[in-house]
Amino acid sequence: MTGLALMLAALTAPLDEVAARFEERTTVYTGGEYKEEKFAWRLLKPAKIEDGKKYPVILFLHGAGERGTDNKKQLLYLPEWISDPAAREKFPCFVVAPQCRSEKKWTNVDWGAKDPSPMPEMSDQLKVAMLALEETLKSEPCDTRRIYLTGLSMGGYGGWDLACRRPDLFAALVPVCGGGDDKQAAKLVNLPIWAWHGDKDNAVPVERSRKMIEAIKAAGGAPKYSELAGVGHASWVQAYQSEGNCLAWLFEQKKK
Repeated sequence: MTGLALMLAALTAPLDEVAARFEERTTVYTGGEYKEEKFAWRLLKPAKIEDGKKYPVILFLHGAGERGTDNKKQLLYLPEWISDPAAREKFPCFVVAPQCRSEKKWTNVDWGAKDPSPMPEMSDQLKVAMLALEETLKSEPCDTRRIYLTGLSMGGYGGWDLACRRPDLFAALVPVCGGGDDKQAAKLVNLPIWAWHGDKDNAVPVERSRKMIEAIKAAGGAPKYSELAGVGHASWVQAYQSEGNCLAWLFEQKKK
């Protein structure tokens, strides 16, 4: 089955049904072009929260196709799959799902370039995502030793970017078909990383993941890397859903 067929087969629940599993949240942000702007986002909670217990947190950064202000499209793929009742029972956690505005980016770089560019100033969209995460950490029983960061495509770029800025915060990073600034690699040597990319990706060159992994290894790190033979851009299906996916590994990671 092709990556596209797998992706379509996996989209089983109507988006409104998926959205109903998540709480609607709002963050007010001032910075750049925004002044006291309200940004809507979604929060998934464990189905049952036990007294005195703390739960891991996933910050998920969606791709370019899910941008907007509807506060729903960003729930495609990982948020949908991990909020399924069976997955929710297996992996009880909080999932923070912000939504990047239309025509904006998590990180302001050229997605199609094969060669890395210097890490730009942190975008307003990524600052809002961090605010949503910080508000969750303050208001919910979160295990701060198990804060996970993942994203796909545009969100894969955002994941690499944010991990380089805050390697102290996250217990693990799973960037899917993204890329980063390889000059920042030394910051990531102690962070558990599992990157994924299809070798036939025509949207984000596979060289972007290869160069980040090579740079981290050269700096002394030991990241995991799955390059998927014959797979195009939708490598997130295998990363999050196929046998041998990243989720069990992700939830095993814990900050020392």
